[in-house]
Amino acid sequence: MGVWEWILQNWFNLFSAAGIIGGLWFTAISLRSDAKTRRVANFLTITANYREIWQEFFHSPALARVVDPTADVTKQPVTAEEELFVGLVISQMSNVYYATKDELLVNLEGSRRDIAQFLSLPVPNAVWIKTKLLQNQDFAAFIESSLN
Repeated sequence: MGVWEWILQNWFNLFSAAGIIGGLWFTAISLRSDAKTRRVANFLTITANYREIWQEFFHSPALARVVDPTADVTKQPVTAEEELFVGLVISQMSNVYYATKDELLVNLEGSRRDIAQFLSLPVPNAVWIKTKLLQNQDFAAFIESSLN
């Protein structure tokens, strides 16, 4: 039995198999494209949330000390409003960390530097020291490694 004869007898099976393989290939490409689209959409959502948090900073003069590198938290302790604001920023950092870890977000290359720069400031650092025990261990380790 020659190859052509076998093809003539099994043409339906060959086309069925080719259709299944083509369908799987198309599905794989679609899923990959959807994942990229989802990552971008998640990035835009994270950016919108970040902007919303920082708008509170710009509309509240009482939060000016949060970004003051000369703030003395021993002479003037962190206020409840400052603690709440920094807590929201830390929560946002946690969301970004876990979204990135689960590959739901594009990798933000400067995130470690951004975290270190913010949490090295006196007020955010004081809030971080107070609240780090309330965070998940892997996130707290990530923050601590960013600060070192």
